[in-house]
Amino acid sequence: MQHGESTVKNSLLNQAWQQALLDVIHQRQLKIFAISGAQGSGKTTLAASLQQALQQSGMRVGVVSLDDYYLSRNERQILATQVHPLLSQRGVPGTHHINGLQQDLTAHLAGQPIALPRFDKALDDVVADTPLCGFDLLIIEGWCLGALPLSKAEMALPVNALDVLPGAERWRQFQNEQLQQHYQPLWPLLQPMVYLQAPDWPTVCLWRQQQEAELWRQRGVGMDKVALLKFMLPFQRLTEAMLRGDLAGQPLVLKLDQNRQITATLPADLDCLWPKSQS
Repeated sequence: MQHGESTVKNSLLNQAWQQALLDVIHQRQLKIFAISGAQGSGKTTLAASLQQALQQSGMRVGVVSLDDYYLSRNERQILATQVHPLLSQRGVPGTHHINGLQQDLTAHLAGQPIALPRFDKALDDVVADTPLCGFDLLIIEGWCLGALPLSKAEMALPVNALDVLPGAERWRQFQNEQLQQHYQPLWPLLQPMVYLQAPDWPTVCLWRQQQEAELWRQRGVGMDKVALLKFMLPFQRLTEAMLRGDLAGQPLVLKLDQNRQITATLPADLDCLWPKSQS
């Protein structure tokens, strides 16, 4: 099969998977649907497509990213002073208002309206929440949804240049503690979950460069290539662990090719996508 034919086939497979996910959401009357995956893997695009289709069927659907729960720039500066300077950068576990996410999920499941937070990456800071609203379904997407704490051996293994910085072991340990104490207890609420599995770390970096280029095009601001490569370093350890399959629960893993096309075969029986206990 030639490249063009393969791309068309995989694009149709993407559409078939999207319809399958819509069917599962309807059939199981889900209140929360989670999408995990590395940066640039297509989480936001999939979430928006599902939202549009579900709203056309009459459902009230909210979409929020884990990124929207980032601490403000000032809060991260305080964290950087108290724990480690690397925490001034948004991204890793411990730089989110994770308690705020828990409160929103709990309120939503109780049928209460919620005001979703928003974070502007071009400004690198929080902006105004959305108006208070009730939803039939809340779609949440994020790069480390379902991530598990790492073992001592994984924590000790050097990954990139950050590991030789003074006190970097404290920075890594802080992330692990946050995952174990505050993030992991939330993961059972985010079931069922889809994990969009990128081919490898270099592909993730390429996808993230494409995202930044789009930000430059739309907003006229962003990171240059050198700054972006530096920005990506903190994400590498945990992203690579997730790509290896270190994920909470039993997420539906959809393997992607370098063009973000799903390569997994769609099963005939949708009930096999997730155990019934997760719906």
